[in-house]
This record gives sequence, C-alpha cells and structure tokens, in this order.
Amino acid sequence: MRRPAAADSSVPAHIEGRGRDTLRAVAPFLWPKGETGVKLRVIAALVFLALSKAVAIVTPVIFGWAVDALGGTVDSGARMLMLGAVGLTVAYGAARLLNVAFAQARDAVFSSVGQRALRKIALQTFRHIHRLSLRYHITRKTGGLSRVIERGVKGVDFLLRVLLFSVGPLILELLLTAAMLWWLLDVSYMLVVAVTVAVYIVFTFILTEWRVAIRREMNDRDTEANQKAVDSMLNFETVKYFNAEDREAARYDAAMAGYEVAANRTNTSLAALNLGQSAIISAALVAVMVMAALGVEKGTLTVGDFVMVNAYMIQITQPLNFLGSMYRDIRQALVDMAEMFDLLEQPPEVTDPPGGPALQVSRGEVVFDHVDFAYDPDRPILRDFSVTVLPGQTVAFVGPSGAGKSTIGRLLFRFYDVQAGAIRIDGQDVRAVTQTSLHAAIGVVPQDTVLFNDTIRYNIAYGRDDATDAEVESAARAAHVHDFVMGLPNGYATQVGERGLKLSGGEKQRVGIARTLLKNPPILILDEATSALDTATEREIQAELDAMGHGRSVIMIAHRLSTVAGADLICVLDGGRIVEQGRHDELLALGGRYAGLWARQAAEEAEKESEAA
Repeated sequence: MRRPAAADSSVPAHIEGRGRDTLRAVAPFLWPKGETGVKLRVIAALVFLALSKAVAIVTPVIFGWAVDALGGTVDSGARMLMLGAVGLTVAYGAARLLNVAFAQARDAVFSSVGQRALRKIALQTFRHIHRLSLRYHITRKTGGLSRVIERGVKGVDFLLRVLLFSVGPLILELLLTAAMLWWLLDVSYMLVVAVTVAVYIVFTFILTEWRVAIRREMNDRDTEANQKAVDSMLNFETVKYFNAEDREAARYDAAMAGYEVAANRTNTSLAALNLGQSAIISAALVAVMVMAALGVEKGTLTVGDFVMVNAYMIQITQPLNFLGSMYRDIRQALVDMAEMFDLLEQPPEVTDPPGGPALQVSRGEVVFDHVDFAYDPDRPILRDFSVTVLPGQTVAFVGPSGAGKSTIGRLLFRFYDVQAGAIRIDGQDVRAVTQTSLHAAIGVVPQDTVLFNDTIRYNIAYGRDDATDAEVESAARAAHVHDFVMGLPNGYATQVGERGLKLSGGEKQRVGIARTLLKNPPILILDEATSALDTATEREIQAELDAMGHGRSVIMIAHRLSTVAGADLICVLDGGRIVEQGRHDELLALGGRYAGLWARQAAEEAEKESEAA
C-alpha cells in the first residue's frame, strides 16, 4: 500500500468574539492554580482519553483481518499477531470493550473536576449578585434574573463536559481515521474524507450561526414569559383583589405565544440542519463504499478491506454527527451564558477601598456633612444636607413623600454613595471602611419586614448566625413575640411561608424587631417601621421600638408624626433640605410646616375614630 507524505484535515475552532471571552472565563476552572489534585485528575482523564482513541482507531483494522481470516485470506498484520479467525474476533470484541472502558474511566475521573468547576462558577455568580448595588436589583426583574442564571449555569455545565473531551478528541479521531485510510488503502480515500469533513463543517457552521439569532429570540420570549409568571405569583393577592386571573392568564399566554413561534422556528431550522448533515455524510459513505467495491472487483482490495472501510466510515459518521450537534449546542450554550457573564462583568456601584480598615464604633455619632445625592442627575434628592446624630440620640426625619427621608437610611447603610459631601460615623467616612463592618454596626427595621420561607427560629437567628436558641428566645421576648410563637403548634419551628405571608403584619414586624435586637447594633435605622400597621398594633410595637432604641443612636424615618413625638430631634425635610428642626413641642410652637402636618394628621385620626364609633 502506498504511503503519501502528509494529510491535511482540520476543524476550525470557530467561536468568535464574546464566545472566546466566555471560553477563557471557563478554562481556569478546569485547571485551577494551586490545586494539584484537580490537575492530576485532568491529566489522568486525558490519558484515558488518548488510550480510548488509540484503541478506537485500530478496531476496524482488526475487524477487517477477522473477515479476511474467515474467507481464507490472512493479512500480514494478522499473521504477525498469530491469531486465527476466532482469535481475531475475540480481539475485536476486546478492543471494543477497552474503548468503552477507557471512555468510562475518563468520565469517572473527570466527573468531580466538572462538578467542582460548576459549583465554583455558580458560587461566584451568586456572590457577585449580592455585591451588585441596590440600584441594579431594583431595575431587574426577579423572574428574568433567575432564568438568566439558570440557563447560564446549565450552559457552563454543558461546556465543561464537552470543552476538554470533545472538540480536540473529535478532530484527532478524524485526522487519525483519514491517515489510516491513506496508509492502508489509497490517498483518494483520505481526500474523500477530508472533503466530506470540510463540507460538513462549513455547512454546519453557516446554518448554526443563522440559528443562533433564532435561539436568542426564543430565549428572550422564554425570559419574558417567566418574568410575567413570577411577577403574577408574587402578586397573588393583588390578582385576587381585582378579579384579574383571566387578565394575568392572557398576559402569560401572549408571552408564551411568542415563545411558541420562536420555538417552532428553532425546531424547523434544526430539522433543516440535520437533513443537510445526513445528506453530506450519506453521499460520502456511498462514494467511499463504491470505491472500495470497485477495488474488490479488481482484486486490489480484499473483502476484509471493504468491511474495514465501511467500519471506518461509520466510525467517522458518529463523531461528525456529534461535532455538528456539539457545535450547535456550544453556540446555544454561549448564547445562554452571555447574559450570565455580562452579569459577572457588571461592576458593583459601591466597593470597598483597597485595604480599607474596619469601622470602629466607640460612641455612635453619625454626621451627614453637606451631602448631595440624586438617583438620577436630573432629579436631585438631597441637597446640601447636614445633620448630626449624637451618641445615644434619637433623630427623626419627617416630611412629604419624595422629600428624601428613606434615602438617608440607604446612604448611611451605603446602598449608594453620596455625590458630594460625606457621611461619618465617629469621624470615619463610611466610604473609607469595609462594607461588612459598616453593615454590622447598623440595624434596620424597615416598613415591610420580609422574612425567608423558613422557620421563625431561622428568621430571628438571621440577625446573628452564631446565636444560640436561648439568645433567639431572649430576643423574641424582648420583641414581645415569644408568647405568640409558643402558642403556635410548632412553636419556633413554624414555617412562615414565602416572604412571611403566613404571619400578620404585626407578627412579621415583631419577628423583624427580634432579629435586629439579636444583631445588637450600636446604630439603628427605623424606616417607617410602623406605617404599614393599624393604629392599635402600631402603638404596641412603638413601645418595643422605643425600648429597642435605648442606649443606641437612632435614625427614625416616619410618616406618622405620632411615632416621633418623643424623639430628641425632629427634622422636617422638603425638597431634599431640612426646613425645620427641633423637639416636638418646639416645632409645634413655631407654627410652621411640622405644626401644619401635625394638625392635619390629628384631624384625620379624629375623623377615623369618629367613623369607627
């Protein structure tokens, strides 16, 4: 048999632009620095892979020898093995078994590497989401974000499985098969294989790129439908209040209709791709088998050679089919992963200073020094805002909606950074210390306490993850929620439901107070902590909040002025500035805005009590 000098058949690694960035981002998880055990597993998997491919490439040759032996023709290679027809048949079976065994050993060794990489990427994404700013989260839709992450992690899982053990090995197998046909038979067989592979790859890449846009549209429709479903479920009560079940179903169905159209286009284009690939492979198989049949008729090839050629072509067909589907899936996985990696590249708006120290709270003095802030440059919220909260003092902020009251707490907690001026705690600029230490020093009781879908014990203990059961119960007693909890069938093991919906507003608020008491922070923010409650519950909880603030520096943000009458300092905000400040009696005596608000709210309360009577 003639042995030409060289063969040239390669598959272009054609993942461009964003795809290359994504692959570079995934690769370090497969070869992590400083983790020798993981690297040894990767090397062992590669060794098993090489053995599997080596066995696979000689299996058709053994099969051809066995056929010739059965027909009375003994090839020189078979004679060297000193095996008869039965022995060659057994050797063929053993080779097939070894091929499978090495492939399975490769998968088993690499499994922990892939799963570890997947866990690391998922954890990195999860941590990054929590590092992003509040501004980012309030502009994203929960359902859409969760679906982006879900699809992205699945895409990473797929890439980790095929990246190391599919692209390179498939190219290697195709090259080795072409070389074996050239060496054992003739250069024309190699050329047919090379042309088939080239045409197949070009066809697959062109159609797959066309399908990427269709797939992206399908993902957009899927995300839209999921957003509407999650949003509707989160607002279940509102849907019921307005008899809007049919309206919500219509909105969801409209979104799913768009997904249906995109999905049908995706499936139709896939059918066209599969048909074209099958046509190319079938044409190549027929061409090579005709060449081999003519060789047998001429006597230049044996029947065993004919069978060997057929086995090689079938062996080529499998990786080619897999190469096509693999490329499609890689491109689709990259589309699915693009948004997740964009999320990972989204820079946090608020960051720690390099090497910044931890906040040291000795007294609890809070100073807002000529602060300017705006969520949108065209709509300033705070303007030249200055106030000092002395250690142990309670300072309340009141005013109309949009005056900037809640923004004060968000800036102190550093959900956002000020655009001018500074906020200091005991003389330390909050931008100059670590966020972890800042958050540890501040407790927040919001207007609407949101609880995790877990037990009451878990939700209270969230205030401090190392708290004992006794400390949890002590905090519950201080928040006057212990007796209520003990009256429940499961006590502290009671599940509160999603967002705590199984509890009333007052019960949720008391659990939130207990959680903050357990945290025991030196600085406290009460952000309209009772405004969502009825008057009777508000009065009960207000006493607990007053007790909670004892010995702490407290910032109260309130709509109901009755809750701030006992504050050491009351600041009236309007247009982002303090227009009045003083104690309750002093502000009433001024007869200004605070006095007007007080009179108006008092009249509203009197009217409500009159109607109730």
